[in-house]
Amino acid sequence: MLAKTMFGLEEILAAELRKLGASKVELGTRNVTFEGDTGFMYKANLCCRTAIKILKPITSFNVFTEADIYKKVYAIPWENYMDVDGTLAVDATVFSEKFTHSKYISLKTKDAIVDRFRDKEGRRPDVDLDHPTLRVNIHIDRNICTISLDSSGQSLHKRGYKVANTMAPINEVLAAGLIMLAGWDGQCDLLDPMCGSGTILTEAAMIACNIPPNLNRDEFAFENWPDFDVDLFEVIENSTLKKIRDFHFKIQGFDIESDIVQKAKENIKSANLDEFISVRKQDFFESKKETDRPLFIVFNPPYDERIQVDAEKLYASIGTTLKHGYPGTQAWMITSNMEALKHVGLRPSRRIKLYNGKLESKLVRYEMYEGSKKTKKQ
Repeated sequence: MLAKTMFGLEEILAAELRKLGASKVELGTRNVTFEGDTGFMYKANLCCRTAIKILKPITSFNVFTEADIYKKVYAIPWENYMDVDGTLAVDATVFSEKFTHSKYISLKTKDAIVDRFRDKEGRRPDVDLDHPTLRVNIHIDRNICTISLDSSGQSLHKRGYKVANTMAPINEVLAAGLIMLAGWDGQCDLLDPMCGSGTILTEAAMIACNIPPNLNRDEFAFENWPDFDVDLFEVIENSTLKKIRDFHFKIQGFDIESDIVQKAKENIKSANLDEFISVRKQDFFESKKETDRPLFIVFNPPYDERIQVDAEKLYASIGTTLKHGYPGTQAWMITSNMEALKHVGLRPSRRIKLYNGKLESKLVRYEMYEGSKKTKKQ
């Protein structure tokens, strides 16, 4: 199988898959390949925090012309994977000098599948791009064509708990990835001082309690497959629920806008996590660390691409607040504004390249020591 992810999260996803029990785990760019049985495919969809899709390859072959694609896709016994009364969608990814238009490739693939049904049964399945019975993925790398079934359906970042959106919310997979890259797994308090819709807080609570991230989803694509084993799926779901653990620290969120605080609370309640997370209206720049305990801060400050802010002033204030108000803290921040980052006035101890949507970003870490750094080292 192949799990798709975001750039920079490949190693985190590989570690997740190994921990879940996958074999032959290998890193690619924005993907990880692995082996497992049908039950493991169900488990990967349910439990992987940093996967966007889980694809199950069914065949691969060489292609040199568009006619090759049509002929070889037509030859696949599609009746084993769906019924003529079902619906179909095709996604294509193309890295080839010969084949350059992914939409055209997906159209040729769709034509071959529906023509096979029409020739065999006298009628053809319909196309449904939103909720198809079968979602097919075609991937061409130079001359190698791989046909896979998409076992996830909608992207796995759509966890099912978001009921209230804010402007420029962070993707759930990226939020989980940030927390895991930071090395937090529930071992101390966590704060998101600019929490927006509460995504980082929600993902953090699920990590702390070992709750499967996709427990709230309505459905996975594999549930529409002819060989779907509902009993096996329920066994796997129940076994993951037994691994949920207690959490004994605090997860807190601040936001300066009352209506945004309300939206965050609605999302957290929808995820059944309100007993672990508290959110309040609070200006981060007028706040101080509330206990002597170690603290993780993970946040996604406003980007001036979609939210108009005075970025340089904002970032300078972030640096000042962290320095004077948050000793004994490890602060992680993602940003795509490299110019504004210079105004924080603190030296990051780590930088990790990621993408937030199409924006190249950096996840940076600042260590806020009690007293001076020199004393800490001694």
